[in-house]
Amino acid sequence: MKIIVLGLGYIGLPTAVMFANHNQEVIGVDINKMVVDDLNQGCTHIEEPGLSEALYLAINKNNFRAQMEVEKADAFIVSVPTPNNNDAFKSCDMEYVQQAVRSILPVLRQGNTVVIESTISPCSTENVIRPIIENAGFAVGKDVFLAHCPERVLPGNILYELEYNNRIIGGVSEACSHHGAKIYSLFAKGELIETSASVAELSKLMENTYRDVNIALANELIKTAGVLGIDGLEVVKLANKHPRVNIHSPGPGVGGHCLAVDPYFIIASSPDTTPLMQKAREVNKSMPDLIVKETKKLMQQIDGKKITILGITYKGDTDDTRESPALEVLKLLEAENLYQLNIYDPYIPMYNNWKEATLNSDLLLILSDHQEFSHLDDTRLEYMRQAVIFDTKNVLEDSLKTRNYFNLGNILTKFYEKDNS
Repeated sequence: MKIIVLGLGYIGLPTAVMFANHNQEVIGVDINKMVVDDLNQGCTHIEEPGLSEALYLAINKNNFRAQMEVEKADAFIVSVPTPNNNDAFKSCDMEYVQQAVRSILPVLRQGNTVVIESTISPCSTENVIRPIIENAGFAVGKDVFLAHCPERVLPGNILYELEYNNRIIGGVSEACSHHGAKIYSLFAKGELIETSASVAELSKLMENTYRDVNIALANELIKTAGVLGIDGLEVVKLANKHPRVNIHSPGPGVGGHCLAVDPYFIIASSPDTTPLMQKAREVNKSMPDLIVKETKKLMQQIDGKKITILGITYKGDTDDTRESPALEVLKLLEAENLYQLNIYDPYIPMYNNWKEATLNSDLLLILSDHQEFSHLDDTRLEYMRQAVIFDTKNVLEDSLKTRNYFNLGNILTKFYEKDNS
């Protein structure tokens, strides 16, 4: 099968490489010439374990190449960004998806399958994409088969989950679902669940909205526990001992292109029926302000002048900064203009100098849960003026936590006493 993947980002590229390494002819299409050139040289532009090796294998098999133009193929997979619109409810901007679909119309032919992997608003495949194809003279479900197959993978484990996670195949007709499933059966070992396109769209959005609401509950708990003088992290830990309770981890906010974006697509589709989702978004968006407020209190207590921000990505052990709450915290601290701010992030090349970032620093402000930050022993703190840590991700190993360690469970309840010895 000859497959074209439009959009070679965090999902499109791994998907293209996965098909290529299962003996399909794959052409990756992207509008960024630098990305195309780098990929053809075997260089990936995103950080994902195993992806560079998988790309190298696909190129060596002569099963993958990147280019900027589409051409005739058996199947077209659209995996382009869907940002928020700048409107009251931050609805889904479908422009990139529509452009991608229109770009394939000149080469589309009878028997082709078109799959939308991009996360989109409910009913968009049926109401937005289908008319574009039918207006070009094709009968969807008979001449051309159209389906929505949302990605459901975790950055840092994408290649494994692409192959082994269950996939939802949402066709605009039963025949469309069957053709979509046939494509993913080329590599997927998980269950291929056939349904309608609209059900698939809303299912994907609800998977991420569920987590956003759960995290909002945890963040609201942290605020409430602090007012009551209780360690909220201890409450979460003990509550989760119940077999039917799973409170997520609180933190500095919610980031990424999924959890911080997808709920708005549902909210915009039906504002009057989504007050809980809207409130969850408000709670999670408020967390950077709370982090800055507590950081300022802590810096005043220790008479601090310099802060080292540890991690600006939204997720640990990746280079993904999309919608990162760490960047919002950084922006708010910069606006205060009270402290010298340095950044260290091992996954961002321009910020990977530990000594420079921590020299004469008073506070390590952990905003990303990189595994490296769980091992901050004395040798990592030697350049600091004061070895104080505010760990908003609760990532530091318990054995390394000292009286100068703060997290979201104790910063409102534990008074920092400056060591005058």
